[in-house]
Amino acid sequence: MAKRKRLSPAQNSYLSPSAGRTGLGGPGALSSPPIAQVASEAAAEGALQELTSVLENARAKGLLVEEIPVDAIDETHLVRDRLEQDEEEMAALAGSLRARGQQTPIEVVALGGHAAGKTHGLISGWRRLTAMRRLYAQTNDPAFATIKALVIQPESAEEAYVAMVEENEIRVNLSHYERARIAVRALREGVYTSQKYALQSLFANATRAKRSKIGSFVTLVEALDSELRFPTAIREKLGLGLARAFAQSPDFAREVAQALRDRPCADAEEEQALLSELLAAHEAGGTGVDSGADTAPAPTADRPALTPRVRSLDPADQIGEGERVSMPAGAGVYLGFTPSHQRIELTGPGVDTALMADLKAWLRQRGR
Repeated sequence: MAKRKRLSPAQNSYLSPSAGRTGLGGPGALSSPPIAQVASEAAAEGALQELTSVLENARAKGLLVEEIPVDAIDETHLVRDRLEQDEEEMAALAGSLRARGQQTPIEVVALGGHAAGKTHGLISGWRRLTAMRRLYAQTNDPAFATIKALVIQPESAEEAYVAMVEENEIRVNLSHYERARIAVRALREGVYTSQKYALQSLFANATRAKRSKIGSFVTLVEALDSELRFPTAIREKLGLGLARAFAQSPDFAREVAQALRDRPCADAEEEQALLSELLAAHEAGGTGVDSGADTAPAPTADRPALTPRVRSLDPADQIGEGERVSMPAGAGVYLGFTPSHQRIELTGPGVDTALMADLKAWLRQRGR
């Protein structure tokens, strides 16, 4: 009688993919063919490169919104065109940011060096930056620790100043005095070669008549910038009258400056009245208002002597404790100056070994 053969149990894993089964016809050959894997990897890498290129192109064109720490932005990168801030407007802006968040990004430029912890210089958006800093200081809320910004790459300092002026012209109407002052400051910073070119470049979209009025206010800025306490309140008619009188009689400009020093005004109305009085006396052929001690109110506890609101930012002028002034110093070079820390910093793509050698040679010559 034939002996029966015992059958082994069925193998459940026989039809499952196995690492050991690599034959072309076996059940283990269910993975993608090598050519398909190569094609898939190439497609993924190509998509990643395309996305990276799109992002880099957007960043280069200033189209990419980034979040930057508010303390990393140097608001003194450009001399600002706003002389004062309206506290009611700032409070309203802060309330809007608290309720709805930041809707419009500011504009900044990446700094070549990280001077004093600052990685970016402010181009436009000073009010939004100031409001965000205040909110962060008041609440310590991380939501206000960073600000949305477009990192732009202006081709020149001229382009940066134009961007700042145009942004403020759209959002906050500048006074003629503020417009004239930024033209004067940009010229002194070496951004422009002449006052006429500065006015034409900064206010290219303005009418010729408007540019002419701004040019007239330049005379006021040059004569009274350190004496006026409420310059943005000067009415157009009064400002143009003073400019004409100053052009005809430089001695009258010095007389007005002295009167403003001798008679500190408590508010804009008082200062306007003093200027109008001086102009009327000059036009009538008089010698102006007597600015002696008998007519000047003496400072008291209730009415202390005021200091001008507007102060020049020239490094040669007095600068506040810890204040840092930043300005263009040449092609691709920015100069940071902190007098109280006895520190001068040079940053930007133009800072290289050749500049270092030139500086060493100049310092040796200067020390002789």
